[in-house]
Amino acid sequence: MHTPTQRFLTALGFAALAGGLPASAQQTASPLSELKLPAGFYAEMYAEKVDNARSMALGAQATVFVGSQYAGKVHAVVDTDKDNKADRVVVIASGLDQPNGVAMRNGALYVATASRLLRFDDIEKHLDAPPTPVTLREDLPNPKAGHTWKFIAFGPDDMLYMSVGAPCNVCESPAMVSAIVRMKPDGTGMEAFADGVRNSVGFDWHPVTRELWFTDNGRDGLGDDVPNDELNIAPKAGLHFGFPFCHQGDVPDPQFGAQRACSATEAPVQKLGAHVAAIGFTFYTGSMFPANYKNAAIIAQHGSWNRSTASGYRVMAAHTDGRRVTGYEPLVEGFLPGGAAGGRGATQAATGRPVDVLQLADGSVLISDDRGNRLIRVSYRR
Repeated sequence: MHTPTQRFLTALGFAALAGGLPASAQQTASPLSELKLPAGFYAEMYAEKVDNARSMALGAQATVFVGSQYAGKVHAVVDTDKDNKADRVVVIASGLDQPNGVAMRNGALYVATASRLLRFDDIEKHLDAPPTPVTLREDLPNPKAGHTWKFIAFGPDDMLYMSVGAPCNVCESPAMVSAIVRMKPDGTGMEAFADGVRNSVGFDWHPVTRELWFTDNGRDGLGDDVPNDELNIAPKAGLHFGFPFCHQGDVPDPQFGAQRACSATEAPVQKLGAHVAAIGFTFYTGSMFPANYKNAAIIAQHGSWNRSTASGYRVMAAHTDGRRVTGYEPLVEGFLPGGAAGGRGATQAATGRPVDVLQLADGSVLISDDRGNRLIRVSYRR
């Protein structure tokens, strides 16, 4: 019997995903030589055979932890000899329900599944014999259908922030759903932080302002070019970002728009493109990249599934100055072959689908690719 989430995916045309088989298993990953980057930037393989590689977190000993959505696994990726290529990929947990969200705090790995919050203590010392996880919560807000996977990260306030996606394409949601929530590190004291958030699968805190920025995926069914996915800023708790009443800050919803004006919601700081599926990102704080990348949001666009001409399938850089985006340009392209069909044909033709971005200690960044089962390292050489 299919779960509600599997039925939702089938309705969208993702039969392989609904059956539990990662889309990455359907397609051979593209050679990295096909990727296009600005002059001086290089893409190299960091790790392969990371099943359905999704969100990432970095341990104090440089272990890269990688969640998955449909593989049900959490991986530990280790570069023992520090040659910028992983030597080992260890599965530290399996059989989990959409363990997309991963975060590190005080040596412990936190993992968010569709309904549970787990903590693996002192994990980097026990990769080959992981401890039984501590279950912090078994009652995470879970709409049971739709966007059930979670993204998590610790904020400057030492609270654990978590996205809770909408149970639908467009609908009114119960409390703590279609939201970003936060809680204490032990899982207690959960509260809503941002409402009206359809499906955020990535957020980070600006290095200068320390304010929360997050991506949000717009609804389907209004055409090829509306609405845009969003890059938003939440400088304080209690703000509403539009869903389901207003999209991209200026498009009232045909069904729900009369209930709340766009002027009563927060507009995005940057429109990211229609149906690009902008998800994981990080603010760049390293010194390897050119100076104009300092504090840029480097954003993974997973790619459209229903646009007549495909969009996304790339990594973008949104250059920032305080609360302003001063430039928005590609960093990595080439995950979708030229001339590939739109609609569901694009997801089938794509040879890579970027998911998350993680900065390493040397200033290079990793891009996770759940279609290619891999982590790609992007570096810059003067």
